[in-house]
Amino acid sequence: KATEGRRGCPEKASPHLGACSCSGEVRPAASGRRPAPRLLNGCVPLSHQVAGHMYGKDRVGILQHPDGTVLKQLQPPPRGPRELEFYNMVYAADCADAVLVELRKHLPKYYGVWSPPTAPDDVYLKLEDVTHKFNKPCIMDVKIGRKSYDPFASSEKIGQQVSKYPLMEEIGFLVLGMRVYHVHSDSFETENQHYGRGLTKETLKDGVSKFFHNGFGLRKDAVAASIQKIEKILQWFENQKQLNFYASSLLFVYEGSSQPTTTKSDERTLTGKFLSRGQLSGTEVLEHNNNFHVLSSSANGSSVGRSLSKMYARHCKMYSKKHHSQASLRAVPMGQDNGWESVSQEHLNGNVLSQLEKVLCHLPAGCQETAEVEVRMIDFAHVFPSNTVDEGYVYGLKHLIAVLQSILDS
Repeated sequence: KATEGRRGCPEKASPHLGACSCSGEVRPAASGRRPAPRLLNGCVPLSHQVAGHMYGKDRVGILQHPDGTVLKQLQPPPRGPRELEFYNMVYAADCADAVLVELRKHLPKYYGVWSPPTAPDDVYLKLEDVTHKFNKPCIMDVKIGRKSYDPFASSEKIGQQVSKYPLMEEIGFLVLGMRVYHVHSDSFETENQHYGRGLTKETLKDGVSKFFHNGFGLRKDAVAASIQKIEKILQWFENQKQLNFYASSLLFVYEGSSQPTTTKSDERTLTGKFLSRGQLSGTEVLEHNNNFHVLSSSANGSSVGRSLSKMYARHCKMYSKKHHSQASLRAVPMGQDNGWESVSQEHLNGNVLSQLEKVLCHLPAGCQETAEVEVRMIDFAHVFPSNTVDEGYVYGLKHLIAVLQSILDS
């Protein structure tokens, strides 16, 4: 939505995506397609959008400013002015309300409004680009709450919203769209709003799990980090009775790929752990893990290249005794509860060495327990004053946490 772009979006956009998407619909980029046209003083359509209004297709849309911020065009009254009022209230310079000041931690930063000199009546919210620090941002937009319509909605509007996803009342959230980076193909897979609406109580867990699967395995580190972020938002909601949110979303972003970095001297690296186990048997091969990175060995100072060479040498020795097409693949146990997922023969078909190298080159950075994840609240066109706890939003957050926890535990 309004915070799903990133700096340099025309150059960094996936070759598999068009310039923007509306409600999660991503248009394939035509062969030889020219870069997105520069509009409104150098602004361009947001390239990493997975849901919401698309600039150029809808009356309102989202752009990326040359300075890296995101521009969300105000919707027609009363929605647009209501969202503007919300941001101005929360980010007021003289705001002394502890509840609102705390809420800022869970929102994209707000930099006021912007209008192009050629169209001063067109007003845009100028917002932080939450994805700017990510190299391959995986993005998911999830609408939260038991109702996707506000208390002042007409009966026609209520019927329209309920018909879109009748399970909203029971499930408490709806996946509006996602964009997931697959390391093996170096490409993004996208799903639009129809994907989320097609999820049932029986398929919900697997449907959400798809966002955290990178083509090789489940990113349990990203799942765990997401749960921690949502729990902090839940804590805020349970302690405030000032505002009720309808048709508002959570924006999830995590890093899909990473570059090798240096680890602390007292940390054992994945390579070190692997090599320290001694000779592998004829049926053992390193399993892909998303929670570790192949780094320089802290024990002997050897480089990544030399460590990988040793690993490949062991791998070649193993397969000289037993052809890779006949070898069974199983995990090398390297600690308890490390969240490793099995890699099947399908994922390592063809040239096993090249596949292994591809896996090792895309392990997330650092031997850290949690991934770099952002979870921010977005879309505030239906926020209203209240004197009670927002039970609908709280219900949705709790159920989403439960689903993510079940994914983590499975």
